[in-house]
Amino acid sequence: MPNKGSVLSKKELDAVKDNLIERRHEIIHKLSEVQDQSKMNETDIAQDLADKAESSYTKEFLLSLSNAEREELLQIDAALKRIARGEYGLCRTCQKEIGKKRLAAIPWTPLCIECQEQSESEAT
Repeated sequence: MPNKGSVLSKKELDAVKDNLIERRHEIIHKLSEVQDQSKMNETDIAQDLADKAESSYTKEFLLSLSNAEREELLQIDAALKRIARGEYGLCRTCQKEIGKKRLAAIPWTPLCIECQEQSESEAT
């Protein structure tokens, strides 16, 4: 299905899709490693209070990393769906084209820079 009004050529769009799929696999692999590490920390028997505190901090840190990566994974999946529907490169809010530089920097972005800035200013 052709991309409706995208600033990207078919070749560029295929490259973006390949990069998104590769990043998706990297995240899934890393999340798997984080979950394994977290399980190992749970089964370790801490010798004293300092060990328990360090183990707790490490587990919390690993889980916070995975939350950010889970969010990125959801955004990548949404971008892959937009590619499949021929909507990739169009802002979800205003329907204008997202600039090539922005797509190169954040290939999973659903918003043009103007709508992203507006969204962030409304959130604060």
